[in-house]
Amino acid sequence: MADEYFYGSTLDESNKSVTWDPDTKADNYPRTHKLIIKQCILGHQAAADEFNVVQVETMTIRDTLRIPIAVLKVGEARQCRLDLEFCDSPVTFTLLEGKGPVHIHGQHLLGSLVEEFEDMEEMEEEVPEEEEDDEDEDEDGPQKKKQKLTNNSKPKPSVGGPAGSNNAKNSKPKK
Repeated sequence: MADEYFYGSTLDESNKSVTWDPDTKADNYPRTHKLIIKQCILGHQAAADEFNVVQVETMTIRDTLRIPIAVLKVGEARQCRLDLEFCDSPVTFTLLEGKGPVHIHGQHLLGSLVEEFEDMEEMEEEVPEEEEDDEDEDEDGPQKKKQKLTNNSKPKPSVGGPAGSNNAKNSKPKK
């Protein structure tokens, strides 16, 4: 990824929902966007006996997904460490229960598709050179093996005749 920015938003009674929607058409060249959420923190103004439930809504391959990602309560859990990644599609964070405030923070990563394609082209250029080296080794390898096989396949002259007869001469008669 080329650029990295801090992301932060606050959910509370007056602002129950916030949407991260990368504007992929604003740039002169295509860019990829990734949102990485690291933590949800309950603010110090939160009520003591109140659960604060944060839900995320995003797109999957097939449909929309809505799922809670944090349940926070004063005296029990004031923070929730997360490692959630969202790529290119809009993401909505909603405070389902409680008055908050709940602070969400993480990183917004911007990358360039052009740079990624250039990197992929460089990798593709390197691969054929390696494959050619492998092919040369493969061609040399079997020839060497064939040479060894042909040298080893010649029959060696036996000193005392066939192997079976040598064994018979050297063995003692059975009684």
